Amino acid sequence: MIIILLGAGLGCIPFPAFAQKVQRCSTMDGNTVYTDKRCEDVGAMDHLPRVTAGISGSSGIYRAGCARTLSDLVYQVTAAIENKDVNRLASLYQWNGISNASANRILNKLEVIVDRPLVDIAPVRPAPPPVVDENGVVVDDNSDGYYPQTATRQRPVGLRLEQTLKNGSTPSRTVFGLRRAYKCFWITL
Repeated sequence: MIIILLGAGLGCIPFPAFAQKVQRCSTMDGNTVYTDKRCEDVGAMDHLPRVTAGISGSSGIYRAGCARTLSDLVYQVTAAIENKDVNRLASLYQWNGISNASANRILNKLEVIVDRPLVDIAPVRPAPPPVVDENGVVVDDNSDGYYPQTATRQRPVGLRLEQTLKNGSTPSRTVFGLRRAYKCFWITL
């Protein structure tokens, strides 16, 4: 009886208000930032958000609408892969103009993707234009992979999924293209 009363009394003690969730975000240049704000508020995106079991069950019933932010899209892709739910991943795909034969091939690729363990999701940025001199001759085509840092932020053009094969050690990489339609983000292959 004393244990029950003690347990009931502890439930009334408020927790400190300063216990906030820390966000792990990826900046536009690929660095990791930890903040107590939303990733979008600091100009970044969620860094492989973890899916909670309560809202992401693989029953197929859950549908939160389209991904209005890049962080939402990353979360939905993560949830689909962690739950091995090809239908959920397919709901994020932009199917406009896809034939039946192409749709079957794409669904097969998406099924392979959800069967692999997810390691990371990173934004893919467009390569900067080549550097030309005053005569229009290309001086540097940026083919060496080194891109000078610029002050302007470039929007991602894709998402790179870092995964492993089922053996858990062989790396696998998939790049989804990003499309914006109907005020939502969609993936493409």
